[in-house]
Amino acid sequence: MNFKHLYYFWAAAKAGGIVRAGEQLHITPQTLSTQIKLLEESMGCHLFQKHGRGVELTAEGRTALSYAEQIFTLGAELEAAVGNKRGGGRTLHFRVGIADAVPKAMAYRLLEPALSVSEPVRLICHEGHFRDLLGQLSVQRLDLVIANEPMGKQTSVKAFNHTLGTTAMSFFAAPALRRTLTQPFPQCLDGAPMLIQGSGSAMRQRLDLWLAEHALRPRLIGEFDDAALLKAFGGEGRGVFMSPTALEDETCAQYGVEVMGRASELVEEFFGISAERRITHPCVAAITRAARVQFPRK
Repeated sequence: MNFKHLYYFWAAAKAGGIVRAGEQLHITPQTLSTQIKLLEESMGCHLFQKHGRGVELTAEGRTALSYAEQIFTLGAELEAAVGNKRGGGRTLHFRVGIADAVPKAMAYRLLEPALSVSEPVRLICHEGHFRDLLGQLSVQRLDLVIANEPMGKQTSVKAFNHTLGTTAMSFFAAPALRRTLTQPFPQCLDGAPMLIQGSGSAMRQRLDLWLAEHALRPRLIGEFDDAALLKAFGGEGRGVFMSPTALEDETCAQYGVEVMGRASELVEEFFGISAERRITHPCVAAITRAARVQFPRK
């Protein structure tokens, strides 16, 4: 495969068309189109197809773009690493996977100490499904995975759980919705519209048990794997939702909601999962040290 041809394809796909990519690369659209056709011939498939006056990616093109993204991202990281050594400096690359169920504000709070280590750090974050991130960790594409559940014993990945902290859960509602729920907490949740985590979430299982123990039957409006999307719906008044008590101020300020009550029995845990049993990576060490102070075990 000619990587120059692949680069031209990647640039055209990212730019949204051959003409725009040609302008960015300062080459003619005809030359760019010829290079991409050579790539298509070598791969034996079409990567673009006509769509109206422009072009769009084929199914094979979308697959090729996914691989091209990884190739050129790794190439940039390699160039930066070699360039730093050649110039006498050193930038520590810290690659982190964040499970999509982890609130973004909590992820920032846990990761922030990594940027305070003594040497320059380049933080590279990837968000995705927990199992997919563990797969990347197993092939050393990531240094750490942050999740709200530990890695189970049933997985074949050789890695280790490091407890980062725990927090109780709070219930939130938009002001207009809250005014309609007149019963004291938690009785006010009975029959109330509620937005909840997806069925695969560890916190969802705890919530189901907690509701049953309190004989509460809220009206379930939606289930979400993405915590930010759940809160966005909650901010629009579509239902009551849960979020970590440690993030009450941020949640109220960002989504314009109010705290309805707190459930100390509902505890969410956060873990850092790494391939190291004994932590040696400076950023991981900084995160675990700060977590012990910020979220002391009770």
